[in-house]
Amino acid sequence: MTTRRTFLRLALLGGVLALALPGCGKDVVRIRLATTTSFRDTGLSDVLLAEYRKDTGVEVQAVAVGTGEALKLGERGDADVVLVHARKAEDEFMAKGFGVERHDLWWNRFLIVGPAADPAGLAKATGARDALARLRDAKALFVSRGDDSGTHKREKELWGADPKTSRYEETGQGQGPTLLIASELEGYTLTDEGTYLRMRSKLALVPLVTNDPLLRNPYGVILVRVQPGREAVHAEAKHFADWLAGPRARALVEGFRIDGQRPFFLPGEEAPAEASPGAATPK
Repeated sequence: MTTRRTFLRLALLGGVLALALPGCGKDVVRIRLATTTSFRDTGLSDVLLAEYRKDTGVEVQAVAVGTGEALKLGERGDADVVLVHARKAEDEFMAKGFGVERHDLWWNRFLIVGPAADPAGLAKATGARDALARLRDAKALFVSRGDDSGTHKREKELWGADPKTSRYEETGQGQGPTLLIASELEGYTLTDEGTYLRMRSKLALVPLVTNDPLLRNPYGVILVRVQPGREAVHAEAKHFADWLAGPRARALVEGFRIDGQRPFFLPGEEAPAEASPGAATPK
């Protein structure tokens, strides 16, 4: 009898503590974020998601894929928030009713990088499209992600013709592996500046085309339509999307550096005129 009474008292005490302690006795809110590999590979996601958790206590579970796949996750209801960089695809996503709100966030630059010897002469090009035309004429190797990412979408826009008339290889992989493959094969590729900065010590590649307005790369965040049974999460997801577009996150983005260089810029800002420095000696 004594044992039974002790058990009942402990059970009652446990119930009281569950009600009294923050976070006990209720489900923990976890926001599902579908985002791009560049957001992850630059390290910016680590900074922002850690600060959001510090500010709110809410965990954001991020899956980093290409923009096309991130939007598909949103379409299927497998993400609460989407953070990507392909404005045309984002607008189509919104027009189809998959998203309920979209905010501009920040932007970075695409670079066309290649071997320092630059056999195709891309450094003499007047811009990105001229550079790719020179590359095609020289029959030089171009290494593409080929993964329907925002980078791949921009690359296809820049070619303006079937790129397979040149030496053209698709990796089907993210930006980091694609850079490594292009470096190993002494080819050219299109990359976001942040991932290049993060990896340049491992690469035998240098920036050759940088400041063409066509290489400007804006990011946006989309609140995905509410899914049945996830109303509470949807409300928190809206707060997260608003936070990303708000002053707290923008201050963090403004202060974010890779090896002393700033890879992301806020709407209305201009990037420095100078190009990114060349690759360090590969390890």
